[in-house]
Amino acid sequence: MTEPGGGVEAGESLAEAAAREVREEVGLVVAPADLGAPVAQVGGFADLGFAAGFFRDHFFALRVDAFEPDTAGMLDHEVAAHAGHRWWTVAELREPAETVIPLGLAGLLADLAAGRRPVSPVALPWHHGPAVR
Repeated sequence: MTEPGGGVEAGESLAEAAAREVREEVGLVVAPADLGAPVAQVGGFADLGFAAGFFRDHFFALRVDAFEPDTAGMLDHEVAAHAGHRWWTVAELREPAETVIPLGLAGLLADLAAGRRPVSPVALPWHHGPAVR
């Protein structure tokens, strides 16, 4: 399991990139200002096949009403790796039957669901090898 995401394009803020990626990958239109500040981050080296190098991922949190995801905006490599969408409970994320990326997501989501938003982004463990700060 992984979340929608991707690269920041020239001239984009992190929130603008996150809003664009959510629109492209799940069809949800979000105003960048509604995302607020990132709640978590992680960084390290990865070879994803279509890209290799040092990556830094920033995670935003936004409560939304239920919606039907639309993957029409996904790129070919995203479609190839995509098996479907589903909502997960915090309990399911704590004891997953498959790998959940980012690591440490369950604790962060439990805090967010309880109304505890971090003052600064939480550093989550890197999931592709050695971490970088």
